[in-house]
Amino acid sequence: MERCLQLARKGEGFTKPNPLVGAVVVHNNRIIGEGFHRQYGEAHAEVNAIASVKNSALLPESTLYVSLEPCAHHGKTPPCAELIISRKIPRVVVATSDPNPKVAGRGIAMMRESGIEVTVGMLEEKARDLNRIFFVNQLCNRPYLILKWAQSSDGFMDQHRTPNDGRTPVIISNTLTHTIVHKFRTQVQGILVGTNTALLDNPQLTARKWFGDHPTRVVIDRENKIPSDAFLFDESAPTIVFTASLPPETGRKEHIKYIGIDFSGDTNRQILERLYDEKIYSLLIEGGAQLLASFIEKEMWDEAYVEISAKALHSGVKAPVIQGDVAASSTYPDSVQFHLKSKITRNFH
Repeated sequence: MERCLQLARKGEGFTKPNPLVGAVVVHNNRIIGEGFHRQYGEAHAEVNAIASVKNSALLPESTLYVSLEPCAHHGKTPPCAELIISRKIPRVVVATSDPNPKVAGRGIAMMRESGIEVTVGMLEEKARDLNRIFFVNQLCNRPYLILKWAQSSDGFMDQHRTPNDGRTPVIISNTLTHTIVHKFRTQVQGILVGTNTALLDNPQLTARKWFGDHPTRVVIDRENKIPSDAFLFDESAPTIVFTASLPPETGRKEHIKYIGIDFSGDTNRQILERLYDEKIYSLLIEGGAQLLASFIEKEMWDEAYVEISAKALHSGVKAPVIQGDVAASSTYPDSVQFHLKSKITRNFH
């Protein structure tokens, strides 16, 4: 099962919004086939693992290990449970059941009804953690939220600036950690910034420094202040704009979608609900400080990556304060990045 989880991670950034899944076929304590879900819409892990077995006559004497319950419904691919039954595999070991209501134990039940010996729960916690995004989507019907920022050793994100003062942002991240941020971007479907960040930094919000898909860019622009020539409005990636008043349809660009929300209400919740409707199931929130703090204060987050530099600024824009379980930390030249996680079953009420 450890090998299943290793294989599953190979699909990171390419299967979204589907889960990461790995599968291994074992005959007489020897792996004779393995596979993983490589790309959204393509064959599932079980199909690839079974297809990789050179001598298919061994399948009726083998055990299939899989990190997530085999599907039992027709989606973009046929049900994997049916394939396992048809190939007469007698034993299946599953790490965790699938929270998707279309599966939710049906795959396990289908295999057991066909006489297959099914064991569930091996390395379950690791398997659920691997697919935190998928579990939150299915259990809570909302996007999975990842916060990310870099701050100085004394707790500042930047110097104080205004859009027209000509001052550039303080560089806190180094070249390596900046590249890693681009890797994060390939693993999510959306990336969100506030109005001030868009006006001050004119960010591109693409994953140009890593191989993978660009996320959909999401920006809050209540009064439609962001200029039309901003990078956010170029054609390198789709953009969603949350605004109080929709601009005239004449002259709108095809890849930009405007969504009106009520700014007198809970804007965070409205944004998440509308993004979920737009099939944005994972969201990286990159700033600024006020936007990040608003999600933290409402306890609306699932993971956070906080980079703390050795550099001190002494004054400026205060970084948000967050509390959570530190899942890991990574040391880079002149900085340390802390990875925090909250419980995956928490919903926002």
